[in-house]
Amino acid sequence: MQTIDPRNKLHICWRKVILAFTLFIGLSFSTKAQNNPTDNLIHFDDQWIHYGFAIGVHSSKYMIRYSDAFVSPAMDTVHSIIPGNLGGFKLGFVINMKLAQYLDFRIMPTVGFYENDLSYRFTDGVTQRELKDATMVELPLLLKYRSARRGNLAMYMLAGINPSLEASGKGDEQDVAERLELRNWNLAIDVGVGLDMYFAYFKFSPEIRYSYGLRNMLTDNINDFNVNLDRLTTQNLGIFMTFEGGPSAKRKLGKKKKGASQIKAQQKKRLKSSKGRS
Repeated sequence: MQTIDPRNKLHICWRKVILAFTLFIGLSFSTKAQNNPTDNLIHFDDQWIHYGFAIGVHSSKYMIRYSDAFVSPAMDTVHSIIPGNLGGFKLGFVINMKLAQYLDFRIMPTVGFYENDLSYRFTDGVTQRELKDATMVELPLLLKYRSARRGNLAMYMLAGINPSLEASGKGDEQDVAERLELRNWNLAIDVGVGLDMYFAYFKFSPEIRYSYGLRNMLTDNINDFNVNLDRLTTQNLGIFMTFEGGPSAKRKLGKKKKGASQIKAQQKKRLKSSKGRS
């Protein structure tokens, strides 16, 4: 019997979330264009490195391919194997390094909390669910290409690789013959889009990112749970909120403004002194 986990209650309608995210971006652009606000953190992107943090929610599922054994007479009692779509969340840090005017390299050490399951349906109407609960340590290495700023907004795209390692998993102490055994590390390709929003003291970026697993997570140990499967990979769709910068960026901007005002004051003094001599 599976234990009750609060994350089982995290059911997200991703179509509605993506639609709301798209509308939010469109409204933000139209509002900023009409108000024409004073630009914030105008020298933010001139700095070669930024730090921040990210939080996000995601929906993940397995992608499977049946083996030849699935259609053999020995497995005629198995009707189908259905992957579930379950939610989770992620926490991470952001290290963003400038490579060119609109191109950045981003490292995001992240801890992800995952739940995935497979439902084994039999011809007699019985369904057996195999739940996999794991905590993954991820290290996305991403290239970020952004547009030119329009006021306090800039769109961006990103892509890269995402290696991950399982830190812990529920049921690791069980006999491998009694559960679905998977490999403890994975490699995925991440792609996404987002919106940079510049505020007075930080940069806020809502982002949608899709992750496609490349590695076959099935092990070589054959049991009743994987004998019908030839390949099992992962896919993940997440929504992130990242925060970068802080008072240091504001102080740097303030110093530049202060330096400009000092130069103007010195120029005025010189003009006054020159008029007095004349």
